[in-house]
This record gives sequence, C-alpha cells and structure tokens, in this order.
Amino acid sequence: MSRTEAKQRARVGIARLRHLIAGLLALVTAATATACTTGDDRPGIVVTTNILGDVTREIVGDEADVTVLMKPNADPHSFGLSAVQAAELERADLVVYNGLGLEENVLRHVDAARESGVTTFAAGEAADPLTFHTADDGGPEGEEGQPDPHFWTDPDRVRKVTGLIADQVIENVDGVDADTIRANADRYARQLTDLTTWMEKSFGRVPADRRALVTNHHVFGYLADRFGFEVIGAVIPSGTTLASPSSSDLRSLTEAMERAGVRTVFADSSQPKRLAEVLRTEMGGGVRVVELYSESLTAKGEGADTYLRMMRANTTAMVTGLTGD
Repeated sequence: MSRTEAKQRARVGIARLRHLIAGLLALVTAATATACTTGDDRPGIVVTTNILGDVTREIVGDEADVTVLMKPNADPHSFGLSAVQAAELERADLVVYNGLGLEENVLRHVDAARESGVTTFAAGEAADPLTFHTADDGGPEGEEGQPDPHFWTDPDRVRKVTGLIADQVIENVDGVDADTIRANADRYARQLTDLTTWMEKSFGRVPADRRALVTNHHVFGYLADRFGFEVIGAVIPSGTTLASPSSSDLRSLTEAMERAGVRTVFADSSQPKRLAEVLRTEMGGGVRVVELYSESLTAKGEGADTYLRMMRANTTAMVTGLTGD
C-alpha cells in the first residue's frame, strides 16, 4: 500500500469516527430532552400505605407524581422497603404516612427522611385517634390507652384527613396548582359524604341484637364507634397481625361469642382459612368466616382496588354476614 492510499484510508476512518460520535451525541441529547418532558423534574409525593395512596392520588391528580410503597394485598404491619424505596423517601417533597405504629417496619425510614429535611405528615395522628381498651372491654389486652391506627374504617375521619393532605400538598410541594388541589379534595370529600350516607342506610338493616363484631384482629374499632356496633373480641387480641393468639385468648373469645350468640367472624381476605380452622376447633364447628378487605387495597379489578370500593364491599359483606341475607 502506498503512502497516499494509507492517508486516504486514515481520513475515511476519522470521518466515520466523527460521524459515530455525532450520532451518539444526538442520542444523548434526545434522551435528555425526553427525560425532561416525561416528569423527571416533577414534584414527588411518597405515601406508605396503599389506602392512603389512593386517597392522596384523588387529591393530587396530575399535579405531582405520587409513589405508593405498599403493594396491593400486603399487610401494613409487616411490609418492608427495598433500599431503592428507602432512598425515594428521602428524595420526596412530601411523605404521607399512617403513623400510630401501623407501618411497623417502615416508620424508621420515615423518621430518617424527616431527619434529612423531608416534610412528613402522619394522617392517623391528625384523625382524632381512638385508643384501644382493656380486654374486659372488648379491646386487645396489654394495649390499653394505645392509639388505634385503623382510622380509615370511619369515612368521616378520612374526609377530615382529605382536607389536611390537601393543605400539606399546597404548602410543601412546589409547582402544584392550589385551586386544582382544592377542587380535587372537595370533589373527593363529597364522595366520602355519599359513602357515609350509604353505609348508614346499609347498616340500618342490621337489628340491634346482631350488631356485635368479632374480627381476626382489632381493626374495626372506628367503624364500630361511628355506626353503632360493639366489638366483642378478636382472634388475634391485638391491633397488629404480628401478634398471635394464645390458647387462653381463644378460650376467652369463644366464651364471649357464646354469650353474645355470635357465630360469624370477619377476617381479612388473606387469612380466612387459617382463622376458620382455629375457631372450628375451639367451637366445634358452625362458625362462619366472612372475608373483608380490612387493611389493604387489592390489585386493580379484584374487588377493592380503591378506598371507596373497599368500604362498599366491606359494608355489603358485613350486612349480609350479620343479617344472614
């Protein structure tokens, strides 16, 4: 090969290299532009539980990105976070969580986010929380005076929290339109008012002598307080599913059920078979276990994929279970 031919080949190679570099730069520029237009710079709200996540999304709409940490059908008492999710908490503009000890494996991450400067809002603490009572009063033994975290079973308290979450978003999340947030919150509050009215009418069909509740653990105290029921006991005598019943707990529960003439137990949809076996062993059969969605939304299309659908499904199941319809 002559020197002239070598120089020509070198020039061709350099030209091709420059063309390749130019193409790569164009791709990088396009990717960067795409990232900017698909919301990478949008404000972000992180919510711990999927029930509060649904409520928050109704309020926020398209004004900000809402990330929900708890998956459908999970247990809020026991679900944990990945390292990526924990990092998301510390990058959020606002963290909304239940509090009152509900998210037992997540609260330390919420605390860490708060210490790093992230604004956090404990919805349960703002919802006029009730407290557990002694075992003699139908509440979980050993938890007297402790706040009950399951406030969402009372839609009136959820309506109050709706307004407070809207306040937090407007105050702490830059770039959102306050009027839109308020309009969304007001619309959802009206839906919650309609839900309360419908639940009152539905529960009105349950006779006074059948308004006694037994559950898998103490989760419906707020519903009982709002709609005039009595919680006479729980298979797991605690406000958390992480506890487990002792033989004396089960004996006390079955005695209370016999005294009240109760043969129906309401259990979370994830635990009915195990619960039914325990009670049938203790009471000799004849126990009916009715499945409810007590602490988690389902996946889309599975019957309780929004808070409003969850509450309507539970109300219908409870009325049917207590009246025998």
